[in-house]
Amino acid sequence: MEANFITEIFLPIALITIMLGMGLSLTKQDFHRIIVDPKAIFTGLFCQLIMLPMVAFLLMRFWNLAPEFAVGIILLSACPGGATSNLYSYLGKCDTALSISLTALSSMITIVSLPFIVNYGMELFMHDRTYVSLPVLKTITQIVVVTLIPVFLGMIIRSYKPNFALRADKPVKIASGLFMVLVVLGAILAERENLIPFIQATGFPTLTLNVVTLLVSFLIAKSVNLSWKQSSTISIEAGMQNGTLAIAIASSATLLNNPQIAIPPAIYSIMMFVTGAIVSYIFSCTNAENT
Repeated sequence: MEANFITEIFLPIALITIMLGMGLSLTKQDFHRIIVDPKAIFTGLFCQLIMLPMVAFLLMRFWNLAPEFAVGIILLSACPGGATSNLYSYLGKCDTALSISLTALSSMITIVSLPFIVNYGMELFMHDRTYVSLPVLKTITQIVVVTLIPVFLGMIIRSYKPNFALRADKPVKIASGLFMVLVVLGAILAERENLIPFIQATGFPTLTLNVVTLLVSFLIAKSVNLSWKQSSTISIEAGMQNGTLAIAIASSATLLNNPQIAIPPAIYSIMMFVTGAIVSYIFSCTNAENT
């Protein structure tokens, strides 16, 4: 995807809208959960920030993917959860407050961790070719601008104008969903001439990453005696990454500026809509039974 209107203007606006919507649904009580229920929070963060990248690196060592595609999957694994995970947690009758708290906290932590994980992935998989490393400070700054600041702005609006925040919540969520679809379509259409080979190359690896992390994170959560509802929430949080952010970083002219790295996150996002619908239906049934 070349540096153009989509990558330099539309993508940041899309991310800001999505993260603003998340902020509108956050309250101070969501962060109070860290003190009240630290086991669920830290288990979720472990699955999302440590287990997920580890699984991605292991899968990429197993699969003989093109280096750019391998880095794209590593980039995706280094991203936080997104608004999609909150939606599927809601549809799955999971612990929505836990989902939102984990998404917000992982978004803050990955501001620092993401560039280091991605650069290690590039060194590991692209060592035999020329590549542009992810500039750490510039990456941190841009992620803060398009994720953290909108979240805090949304929280401020929710705190001082709760009625407005409640009225704006649904329209912003609808806009966020449309933006996510358009971003994925934009990334795919930009490489439409090679679309079929790209899907053949990255479809199964991205689906495997999605399914494995959904399953493993659920098992980890159950192994530390979290409730079924909490475990299903953590499963969705670890299995539904912010593909929009990954596409933005890969496509940005000031960051990686590599359209092929954006392909796995785009394909993953399509897979995620399907698997998310399936697991949210399963969890909606099981959570109702285990309530």
